[in-house]
Amino acid sequence: MFKTILVALPLLLLSGCIQNSNLGESAPARYVEDSVLIAKVKTALVQQKGLEGFSIHVNAYRGVVQLSGFIDSDVNKELAGQIAKSVDGVDEVVNNLIVQP
Repeated sequence: MFKTILVALPLLLLSGCIQNSNLGESAPARYVEDSVLIAKVKTALVQQKGLEGFSIHVNAYRGVVQLSGFIDSDVNKELAGQIAKSVDGVDEVVNNLIVQP
């Protein structure tokens, strides 16, 4: 029994490390993926009637999109967040838009 634990414990620990690592992902590849996601979100926002005149800044990191800038109403702030969330590849939206009437 003791031998089984000694063999199983390192394997269990090693498998946890492998599952949580990003072995196949390089920094340039992640940068390109984030850049593509930013472009998709910006395009979706510009195409939305009512939001085309606002300067909404978009940043992305690993599927998390951050919106920042100024907007004219709570309704448009919510709309921008919903549009960003609907873009394929977006896992989460951090909506830091500031309403300034």
